[in-house]
Amino acid sequence: MQKIKSSEVILKRLRNANLNQINEPMDNVDLEKDIYQPLDDDIALVFAQELNNIGGTFVFCADEKELAANIKALAKERNWEKLFTKDKAIQHFLDQYQLAHSDSESDFLQTQHTITGCEFLIARLGSVLVSSKQYSGRRANFFPKTHLVVAHLDQVVPAVKDALVKMYDKYEGRMPSMTTLITGPSRTADIEKTLVMGMHGPQELIIFMLEEPLKK
Repeated sequence: MQKIKSSEVILKRLRNANLNQINEPMDNVDLEKDIYQPLDDDIALVFAQELNNIGGTFVFCADEKELAANIKALAKERNWEKLFTKDKAIQHFLDQYQLAHSDSESDFLQTQHTITGCEFLIARLGSVLVSSKQYSGRRANFFPKTHLVVAHLDQVVPAVKDALVKMYDKYEGRMPSMTTLITGPSRTADIEKTLVMGMHGPQELIIFMLEEPLKK
């Protein structure tokens, strides 16, 4: 008698199972409907609250002059000699207000603090969406001890899907090769269940919010 392989038995069972399919009991589900309730508060306020809840720092600046004053005060307090950035608009801003900065590879390898832009801010999560198409690239968001982000009000969106739709339009359908959500400072509790900050990225995330984008 011919032996039947175990794989053939399994496939036969699967075929028989398909003959008796169960009707989907929830076939009227609207997969396009938003799963969230509408936000009651201003989305910028929601973002600030959520960011603070996950250990980030939110600083609202009325204009570029106030932004420069805040960065200068922070740099003086922490004895920062210069900031690292590859963002052209941020470099122009730092030059205007005589804030020392660098974009050289040798300085990057030694830096403890970078300043970048972002794609969007996600209000519900308090998260920062960055991509590989930004001037800062990939490393500046993860390598330093302190990550400073300059953003403006129009970059705040309610949820991730809103940011992705806007990014699709922004890049005319050619999405970046990498998009990343940064949700607060880097942390892990994998080691003996002890919370460690800065294990896989910056120990500190500071968002500076302007009403308008930086002048180029």
